[in-house]
Amino acid sequence: MIDPLLLVLAGVVVVALATVIGPRFNVAGPLVLLAIGAGVSLLPFVAPFSVNPEVILVGVLPPLLYSAAVQVPAIEFRRDFAPIAGLSVLLVVFSSLVLGLFFWAVIPGLGLALAIALGAILSPTDAVATSIAKRLGISPRVVTMLEGESLLNDATALVLLRTAVAAVASGFAFGDALADFAWAVLIALVLGAVIGWVNLRVRERVSNSAANTALSFTIPFLAYLPTEHLGGSGLVAAVVAGIVTGQGAARRFTPEQRISDRLNWRTVELILEGGVFLVFGLELKDIVVANLREHEGLWHGTWLALSALGIVLLVRALYVAGLIGLQARRSRRHARHQDRIEGAQDRLDRFEQAYREAPEQFGERGADPARTERRIGWMRSRISRTMADLDYYRDSPLTARHGAVIVWAGMRGVVTLAAAQTLPEGTTQRPLLIFVAFLVALFSLVLQGLTLSPVVRSVGLSGDGGEGPSHDEQRALTSELRDAASAAVQSGSLARRNGDPFPADLIEQAGARLVQPPDDDATVRRRDLLELRLASIEAMRKRLQDVSRDGRFSTAALRHALAELDADQLSLELRLGDDDGD
Repeated sequence: MIDPLLLVLAGVVVVALATVIGPRFNVAGPLVLLAIGAGVSLLPFVAPFSVNPEVILVGVLPPLLYSAAVQVPAIEFRRDFAPIAGLSVLLVVFSSLVLGLFFWAVIPGLGLALAIALGAILSPTDAVATSIAKRLGISPRVVTMLEGESLLNDATALVLLRTAVAAVASGFAFGDALADFAWAVLIALVLGAVIGWVNLRVRERVSNSAANTALSFTIPFLAYLPTEHLGGSGLVAAVVAGIVTGQGAARRFTPEQRISDRLNWRTVELILEGGVFLVFGLELKDIVVANLREHEGLWHGTWLALSALGIVLLVRALYVAGLIGLQARRSRRHARHQDRIEGAQDRLDRFEQAYREAPEQFGERGADPARTERRIGWMRSRISRTMADLDYYRDSPLTARHGAVIVWAGMRGVVTLAAAQTLPEGTTQRPLLIFVAFLVALFSLVLQGLTLSPVVRSVGLSGDGGEGPSHDEQRALTSELRDAASAAVQSGSLARRNGDPFPADLIEQAGARLVQPPDDDATVRRRDLLELRLASIEAMRKRLQDVSRDGRFSTAALRHALAELDADQLSLELRLGDDDGD
């Protein structure tokens, strides 16, 4: 018998090689791993392979979804939360019901509740599968919607599955099902947010970056396990904890901690994601053999799977068409909103000018200048964010071409297979149901995954966007951060790391040069200049946090700028450490 450790090592090597080799042949790594696993499983000397679905549901999906949630572009996610919620809840429920009626009609002896359970298994798109779409330069808005949908729709599907399976034994009650769903989401939101907040508070006090990252590996499970114990959706709790952590990391973690988190979680995500697809392929033999034993052939399950995939794509296309229509109607109202917001901006400008000229004329409102200034700042921030949102909707419209990509990029994957295997052992025609779920996921990944790139090109969206910010946006943000640093230097508010002030002649000599490496360090005192540049980075980081609230810059641009500041700070600290050693 082969040592299990060797199998794990071989799996890691295969995942790493497939990740590197696949893109060279314009094939996504997950599809290469799926093909390798399926090919190995069909070898005559390889025994049937299966993995307990709880390993996937508990051990793999929480960290994968948490890792993806940490990277969710918060600004864009907020702007499109309504369509994302619709795709995650309404579309899953509608697809489950339509598929349930289909299976109930064509599979003899299958009750309606169990048919809806199978529909719920096949309805959610997969966060792992969606990673294929991210590599094609699709519009960032479309990618955000796909990611948000795949992160949140698991809760809807798994709660429906749990309710339908329970109804098989005890009967179905709509009120109970609705109450179960509301409780599952509510407890997940609360516990996920609490775990995420505690995570930030605890880890900001752990200075060792390696120990800090080690703590981060526990967070998805600390969110998942108690939520499931209380009857909630552990996957949603892991997602919420990830979103909270991702949004607080810029303020509470050090550059070393952020870089360590990013690199280590990227490695974990690579291994888990690749391992899932490899296991997915390796399970082929066991699923096929079980189905042959029960049904003496594969055609019955195959035509059911093909029909189900066609139905789910048709339902998705109809829903997305309606969604695009609503978004188009909404965009036509943006011009009127723009005029109202600009009018509010003018009124606020006039009020602020009048207040500064004669605050005593405003009575009680002018009695507390600090409070009035805060209110003016809050109102200006709200107006700025609303205007940025309207600019975003105007510059990134959702058209029928984008709708075609949203439909075709909604692939099924590991959640479908893992959920199918959680069906109780005594379930009617269980091998057939698992086989149908496996084939739907397989056909979806292969058909949609291999043809997504041609579909994107055919609708004219190839290179329509990307994961990184545009050069113009990045230059504008960099210029704003440099202005903030220069202002901080000129104000004399910066200090060394030990709290001592900088010499006045150094401030005057350095000026705005602090944000660029000097041509010759000898022109000013080298160590003092490095300290000054280090202090200026903190001023730039504070300015970055301020501009992140008004929505003028994309999440990609903000994260790119933060990564640059982190890298600059680590470089300066290393050079200062070398000077200390000398």
